[in-house]
Amino acid sequence: MHTLAPRERLPKGIRLLIVARAVNRLGAFSLSFLTVLISTDFGVSAATAGLVSAAFGLATVPSRLFGGYLADRLGRRRTILLGLTGCAVAQLGIAAAGSLPVIAVFAVLLGLVFELFEPPSQAMIADGVRAADRTRAYSLLNAALAAAGMGAGLIAASVGRWDLRWLFVVDALTCLACAVIIGLVVPPDGPRRGRATPVTSSSAWRDPALLAMLGCGTLLALIYMVIMILLPLALPTYGLQAADAGFLFTVSALTIIAGQPLLRLRPVAALPPAAGLAAGAAFMAAGLAGYALAPTLAGYALAPTLAGNALAPALPALAVATVVWSVGDLLIMGRAYAIVAGLAPPDARGRYLAVFGTSWGFATVAAPLAGTQLLERLGAQGLWACLAGACLVLAAASMSVGRLIEE
Repeated sequence: MHTLAPRERLPKGIRLLIVARAVNRLGAFSLSFLTVLISTDFGVSAATAGLVSAAFGLATVPSRLFGGYLADRLGRRRTILLGLTGCAVAQLGIAAAGSLPVIAVFAVLLGLVFELFEPPSQAMIADGVRAADRTRAYSLLNAALAAAGMGAGLIAASVGRWDLRWLFVVDALTCLACAVIIGLVVPPDGPRRGRATPVTSSSAWRDPALLAMLGCGTLLALIYMVIMILLPLALPTYGLQAADAGFLFTVSALTIIAGQPLLRLRPVAALPPAAGLAAGAAFMAAGLAGYALAPTLAGYALAPTLAGNALAPALPALAVATVVWSVGDLLIMGRAYAIVAGLAPPDARGRYLAVFGTSWGFATVAAPLAGTQLLERLGAQGLWACLAGACLVLAAASMSVGRLIEE
């Protein structure tokens, strides 16, 4: 029987930072309704409303890079507070906007500040815990955000029925609550680093190990975003409703939360960085292959026991497959950020983590285009088979990156 690896308690400041981020995540549901708000309140087409949302998305890419720069120069705590306060102001501006140009301006402003607090939060974790504990700390942050995300869905379901503008008010209030918690419990930033240290993002962009991690991270983010965006569209082909994706996403979040002790098992904790990434990618490949095979598995194994059930028999098979790929997510996500934090010089962690974080911006743009084309041309089973293959590519690439990191 495998025992748990010994561990030290995470520092109080890091635990409170994770709690504060979870509080902020409770309100992070409003952006899903931005297009709906614009089209319904101002009577414009969905395409026009989509342009405003796209402008927001594009603005988040420089936001993350600027957040990394400020984290290393202005300080972690100051940058987090600046980003959270800016988000609150922009959200309140959207809620109060009386015309399309005004709401578009505040949407772009929100994009420009939306990612400011991510790199300093991640850098603060790297600064505050031992290298051996970083994977666990980043995974705990991921689990806390997943738990808060489930609560966010319940808040959105209740507040959104009242008035969509109040979703942005609640989101602004959670940003301010997070800022208050961090302002009270996180120690002030130390003195700014001397100007003798060159401060440019190009030093991070020239690090071959970081660029290799960025390539792997972009592929991972693309796979993940395709799942998030395309799963609701694909479920009707299994005889399910698009809304059943909410059940599967809840299964994923619960797996990530409940699976935290898995990271402390000695065989898992002792995995080299690249091997851990590759193992996670292999689990994701198996889970997505399960999505592709779900109708067949349900037909042979589940249909006799579920006869007369109102839900299609594919749903339990999809739930099992979701657990499998979510275990892969659990193994990868915290480990990837820990690797990047380890690559970075101490005074450049914010910039390194910001560069790595741009993978999500790239994937957010590419996933809807690539995913919808695959779904249209290959069908749901072909889509998931392609994603499973992409996970195997990610596993192989992770091993290659591991050799580069160890050099």
